[in-house]
Amino acid sequence: MDRVDSGLPPIPAKRYFTIGEVSELCLVKPYVLRYWEQEFVQLKPMKRRGNRRYYQHHEVLLIRRIRELLYDQGFTISGARNQLAEHGGRHQGVAVDLDEDLDDGDLQDVAVPGLVAATASAEMRVAARALQSASHAAATAEAMLTGPQLDLSRLDAEALVSLREELLEIRDLLA
Repeated sequence: MDRVDSGLPPIPAKRYFTIGEVSELCLVKPYVLRYWEQEFVQLKPMKRRGNRRYYQHHEVLLIRRIRELLYDQGFTISGARNQLAEHGGRHQGVAVDLDEDLDDGDLQDVAVPGLVAATASAEMRVAARALQSASHAAATAEAMLTGPQLDLSRLDAEALVSLREELLEIRDLLA
């Protein structure tokens, strides 16, 4: 999807992009990006304080695809919408929202051509973090269990809450 011959600059390895950055990366004015949000249901940047938009990598790829359909291939808005819907199902991937403050790391389905490769690395990073966290919790629990006796009274409330969360993550990973 990220073609060198398209004349578009390479997408930096960042988690989030402002509307100004996306405008430069996709060679599209910010007001056009805001308009496209209304026309393409797949394009939903996160909004934070003051309604500031933050786009993720898969959304930048989607914008580049929309730009290609409209500007290079001559599709109308509805034609581009149909094209994305038609070809999106074939290349459907799962995008991971890494901002846990907004939606607790839930997975969101996104129909975007060419998303599978970008998504796989994001999924692997999330899975690796969860596995590392679970491994740490398991090691802590094992150390506590292999001691003379499991004494939870030595732990403060915050440590107990943390241990409970880690154990729930391990349970979810094993399920």
